[in-house]
Parts: sequence; structure tokens; C-alpha cells
Amino acid sequence: MSESGNRKLAIICSKGTLDMAYPGLVLANAALMEGIDVMMFFTFWGLDIVNKKTMNHLKATPVGNPAMHMPNIVGVLPGMTDMATSMMRKEIEKLDFPPIDEFLEMIHDAGGELYSCRMAMDMMKLEKEDLSENVDEVIGAMEFMEKSEGAQIIFI
Repeated sequence: MSESGNRKLAIICSKGTLDMAYPGLVLANAALMEGIDVMMFFTFWGLDIVNKKTMNHLKATPVGNPAMHMPNIVGVLPGMTDMATSMMRKEIEKLDFPPIDEFLEMIHDAGGELYSCRMAMDMMKLEKEDLSENVDEVIGAMEFMEKSEGAQIIFI
């Protein structure tokens, strides 16, 4: 339990594809709507979700994704990633989900805490200025462990 007595949810986003960005954002938004304290930690390729240059250009890749229900060999054909991305974006629009940047703003405005991983940022030569203005802080893994103490943790 947090200081406020609410449940706490910590979502660690480690992948930067379109199909891996929305689950964390949807869960964070749903938890906030239920009054659950939410913190999100973006690390490794998950930094693409909060990187200003990439956040609204994430792709859905069919290669190595058995949920796409196609042989991997088909996924490597030219244009397949763009086709899969286009199809997924259309489905996301049908469900009336906002684009990534707006979703981050909604979560932040609702009280969600957004953190990016210092080590991953150093590896990828990123600075705080490269990130969405909705990211609260750049912190290390140990600091995130302290902040998320007692939270239910979901790793995506």
C-alpha cells in the first residue's frame, strides 16, 4: 500500500514496438481510473515509447511474433512490417485509443508517475530533453525499486 493507503501498480515497459506499448498504457490508465497509484518505468527499447522522435512512429513487426499467425518467412518480405503496423494502427483508431504522446499525457495528468531508466538512457545516448515532457524523472533501477516498494509489478 502507498502512503495514501491505495494499491500501487508498477509497470515496467522494456519493449518499444506498437503492440508492446499499448498494453502498459492501457493498464496504467485503467488502474488510475480505479484509484490505484501507478508508476511506469521505461527501460531498454521501452524508451522508444517516451522518446519524442520515436513515440508516435512505433512499428508492429510480424517477425518472431506468433500472434500474427503467419510464418516468419512471410514477415521478412519487404513491406510486411509497414503493412502490419498500418493494420494495427487502424484497429487502435477503431477502439478510439489516443496516440502514444496523448496517452502519456493522460496518464501523467491523472497522477501516474513516469520514469525512464538512467542506464538505458546512457546506453542509447539519450538525454532528458529527448523524452516526452510527461516523464517525471530519469532514475536508476535501484531508485525505482525503492519507489515501487509494495507495488504489484507488471513487466512488459
